[in-house]
Order: sequence, then structure tokens, then C-alpha cells
Amino acid sequence: MRTLATLITVIFMTFTLGPIVLVASLLGVREKPGGLYQRSMRLWSRAVCRVAGVRIVVHDGAGIHERRGAVYIANHVSWFDVLAMAATLPRYSFVAKRELRRIPVFGAACAAAGIVFLDRDNAKQAFQSYAGAAAQVRDGLSVVVYPEGTRGASYALRPFKRGPVVLAIAAGAPVVPTVVHGAREVMPKGSFRIRPGVIHLHFLEPIPTAGLSYDDRGALTARVWSRMAEALDEHYGVQPSRLATSTPNERVV
Repeated sequence: MRTLATLITVIFMTFTLGPIVLVASLLGVREKPGGLYQRSMRLWSRAVCRVAGVRIVVHDGAGIHERRGAVYIANHVSWFDVLAMAATLPRYSFVAKRELRRIPVFGAACAAAGIVFLDRDNAKQAFQSYAGAAAQVRDGLSVVVYPEGTRGASYALRPFKRGPVVLAIAAGAPVVPTVVHGAREVMPKGSFRIRPGVIHLHFLEPIPTAGLSYDDRGALTARVWSRMAEALDEHYGVQPSRLATSTPNERVV
């Protein structure tokens, strides 16, 4: 029943808020702090989490309401990773896979609200998407990116693609390593069943990128990965997989 109720909520909220966002975009309403787009995304996410029985616990999140123009790099094991972040951050966008853009109403509304869609199989388009996201960050909008590329089957941290740190360096923005835990118990990869649970968000100390260049992307990726792996081990006893302890992935996107 909870899964069905959550699905109904997703459909209802999408077809209620989606048209509002689309009309606002057509009328030229601009994104701003506390504006229509941010309120709509947050309301959509909070409604789905509430019906799903998800409680979100934020750790070390004192700076999220004052911080402007940051790149949040998070681990990814469930769709509820995204919902928990969207329900919590005050002003944000996401870098999402292009397949989501094709979902009727939802995809168009996300694009209108500023979500950046990434084609991982097209390096040129991916760099253009990251360039667009960097422009948003320079304008004060924070962006959430999942550098593992797709959802994992466990919390063991996998190799990172370097595109997210290239985005942060290009924008001159701090990277905020973020650990999400508990979302897999709510809805793991490969399952459509939703269970109530607690999702923990750990916002680790930001890493500045001022003075860094494209050549520093590998070292910065390794630094972010290490901080997140250490936090997963410290708080939840999660050890990285053997694959994840190798040199971070050479692919940028």
C-alpha cells in the first residue's frame, strides 16, 4: 500500500506542479532564492518522502542555508538519495542523466526548473552540460552531482568520474563531499517496493577549488573520494570495494 500511495503522490504532484513550472518558464519567470522553481521542487520531494514514510536526518548541515554556489558531490544507491537532497537543500539544481528528460511532464518541468541533463555517451554534449551547470553555480545556485554515474547495489563507494570536480574548478566553487545513508533500505536499486526508513545526510567540510586548474582534477577527485570513503567507514562501517580503492576513473564524464 505504501508503494502504491507513493506512486500516486508522484503522479499527483507531477501533474499539479509540473504545469505551473512550465507556464512560469514560458512567461519568463526567472530562478531566484526562494522562488517558484525552488519551492516547487522542494514541495514535490517533501511530499513524496512524507508519503513514503521517510524521515531525513541532517548532520553538519549548518552551512547549507548560508552557502551559495557550491558543488555537492554525493554517493548514489537509490532514487531516494535524490529526493532527500532535494527536500533539504535551500537552493539547488541537479546534474541528471538524459533519460529522465524523456518522462512526460516531469522531464520538461525539470528542464524548466534548471535541472541539467547529461548524455554520458556523448563527451562533447556532456562538457556542454557541465559548462551550463558551472554558469549556474557562478550565479549562486548550488548543483548536486553523483560522480559514480549510476546507482550502486551497496554503500561501498565506487570510482568517481572526474566531470563533477571539473565543473567545480571551472566555476571556482567549493566542493561539498556528501554522504547519504539509509536510502537503500527505503528503495534499493532494482526494486520498486518502498519501505519507511531514516535517511542520513552528512555534509562534510567543503573543499575549496580557488587556484586549481584542469590539471588538478585527478588529485581533487581522489581527495573527495577519500573523505567520503572515510566518513562511510567511520559512521557506518562501510568499506570501499576492491574496485573503488583503485585510481579514480580516468573518464571525465
